[in-house]
Amino acid sequence: MVSYLEFEKPLAALEARIGELRATAADGDIDLAGEISRLEKKSAALLSSTYGALTPWQKTQVARHPMRPHFVDYVNLAFTDFMPLGGDRYFGNDEAILGGFARLNGRRVMLIGHEKGHDTASRIKHNFGMGKPEGYRKAIRLMELAGRFGLPVVTLVDTSGAFPGVEAEERGQAEAIARSTEACLGLATPMVSVVVGEGGSGGAVALASAERVLMLEHSVYSVISPEGASSILWRTPEKAADAAEAMKVTAQHLEKLGVIDRIVPEPVGGAHRDPALMAERLASAIDEELETLAKIPSAERIRLREERFLRIGRS
Repeated sequence: MVSYLEFEKPLAALEARIGELRATAADGDIDLAGEISRLEKKSAALLSSTYGALTPWQKTQVARHPMRPHFVDYVNLAFTDFMPLGGDRYFGNDEAILGGFARLNGRRVMLIGHEKGHDTASRIKHNFGMGKPEGYRKAIRLMELAGRFGLPVVTLVDTSGAFPGVEAEERGQAEAIARSTEACLGLATPMVSVVVGEGGSGGAVALASAERVLMLEHSVYSVISPEGASSILWRTPEKAADAAEAMKVTAQHLEKLGVIDRIVPEPVGGAHRDPALMAERLASAIDEELETLAKIPSAERIRLREERFLRIGRS
């Protein structure tokens, strides 16, 4: 079943009507094929027009959709031979940031990413995708391991931000994020990062400081959530839509600003409507980027990686 967002209510009503007609046609002798076909065409057109004109705040809602594919989904749909590796060798294992060896179209890679979970139990287990210091230190360990084995690194970013709890601060959250960012920038092997949902603050940057940064069409990437910015600027979270517009959080805005390099198109209606197709497109985009980066010498890649971030914000 599809979970509808607030702005999708007209679409929900239309698809509910189609469902009712199908049930009626299946139970009786009435031929409703023509009416069903007409409504399906109307529904497809409405879906296309709705998602073709989303506001930044609506895109934020799509990026957070409860049915949107996460790290584990892409592991199962786009990668093979995934061998998870756990622990930071200092404190423990963080379930919000997962990683391990994998293959992408036969190419061996080190895959790292945030996992939010899909239901109450899994969301609590994965801490809603909010990494703790041990998660970022695990990411550093895996990046260093990839460097020793000469493996490209692929990261899938999807977090509202790093975990802000007291225990995280006690264990050095800021230092862990900084070290993870440093590890990305100094990595000798190719690195491709993809924001597949939310890219929130330093918790995202710590896994996205790559020479190629991609975003899914309806994902968002920002220094703070729209609600957080609204609370600071207007003293109320109710101005979140205005904040999202002002912050230019969408993939389309960020590509124009030079913050990201490429947008990966989503299926009509968002990645959650066809996870298999989204995974296929994601795998193809990452594979193309890795193929290009593999032809560039290591020292040149590191220089280009540093320069791409130093250019951001310059006129």
